[in-house]
Amino acid sequence: MRLDRPVLQVALDFENLERALTAAREAVEGGADWVEAGTPLIKSEGLDAVRELKKAVPGHRVVADMKVMDTGAFEVEIAAKAGADLVTVLGAADDGTIAEAVRGGELYGAEVVVDLLGVGDPVARTARAAELGAAAVCFHVGIDVQMQGTTPLDLVGQIARAAPIPVAVAGGLTAQTAADAVRAGAKILIVGGAITKSRDIPAATRAIRTAIEGGRAPASDEFRRYAGAEIRAAFLRASSPNVSDAMQRAGAMHGLLPHLKDAGTRVAGPAVTVVTRDGDWAKPVEAIDRAAPGDVIVIDAGGGSTAVWGELASWSAHGRQVAGVVVDGAIRDLDTILEIGFPAFSRSVSANAGEPKGHGEIGVEVVVGGQRVRPGDWIVGDLSGLVVVPRERAQEVANRALDVLEHENRVREEIRRGSTLGSVQKLERWERVG
Repeated sequence: MRLDRPVLQVALDFENLERALTAAREAVEGGADWVEAGTPLIKSEGLDAVRELKKAVPGHRVVADMKVMDTGAFEVEIAAKAGADLVTVLGAADDGTIAEAVRGGELYGAEVVVDLLGVGDPVARTARAAELGAAAVCFHVGIDVQMQGTTPLDLVGQIARAAPIPVAVAGGLTAQTAADAVRAGAKILIVGGAITKSRDIPAATRAIRTAIEGGRAPASDEFRRYAGAEIRAAFLRASSPNVSDAMQRAGAMHGLLPHLKDAGTRVAGPAVTVVTRDGDWAKPVEAIDRAAPGDVIVIDAGGGSTAVWGELASWSAHGRQVAGVVVDGAIRDLDTILEIGFPAFSRSVSANAGEPKGHGEIGVEVVVGGQRVRPGDWIVGDLSGLVVVPRERAQEVANRALDVLEHENRVREEIRRGSTLGSVQKLERWERVG
């Protein structure tokens, strides 16, 4: 494979062929060189996806991301007969499978790209793939790994320096990072979400095309992934429904009402947990002094109807820069809490307060809104409610929540253009059978 300039390949990882075809046309309009029938699209629509893409973007190479693992010649043959110019084979496959795939491609006019996804030694496997006749290799960081903060740029330079064939890079590339991949030696830039989730696919493609040709990409937080101290910022960009969706519709607290100064208020922070008895406000107030800026105080008051939190506690927490309070029980002084702008969630509101008796504990596992909450678990809240995120999954879930938001932004754009949610999602086709 001889490439005169960096190639921009758009990965169409849709389940819906109609949406994929629209995205392909718009990406080509913006400057994409090759279009890829992504693995989800092929699994959903079969190789008709390749046939239709070939018709939709004449003059552009079509990649069938088959991720072949066995029967190399046969699977490459059927993809090539459908119109694929390039077919992917997994680097984890046996040498015999890769060699057979290459032979099948030679017979039917398709080149083989070896995908290094999950390969332990990508440099050595690249050299072997070249010996077996592969046209290129792809250093690929999968979506599930991307959500944990890994990028493909960590090893691409080392692979490119050792590779006798072109190196493709895939895995969360954006207009800001694609140019880095080119500088590291990548010849094929595979971009998915930063194009296909964009409200304006031609413009997004142009920005990436400009970047890989040496231009300056405009600064943007779109499609980036977050890590470390940035996790809070990621959660604050997403909504509580986005976060629940990111956890496969899990984690939502039930029965707790939001008390927020305005509709745009969002809360995100690690939990400082408190268990107390109905009306006993000693431990909830003591927890304020233990909370760090940005923490959320989460109080298990047994769902009681006597207030364990009020105006003075809110002023104290506000002064300590606590992010908010969640009470499975009652609060009071709601008018002043709203005036302060201190985010609060509770099962009920009551004028009646109890006494500071000191029963309970701080920093223990609690159950609030039907969800288990441990110290340090993340709480995300807004007008739609509250979601608990296990602390060990916080970075992954924050990035997945943004991915959900980005997909929704694209669907919202398609609805704005005149479609409907049912049409975009092809609901009747995907209803469960039986």
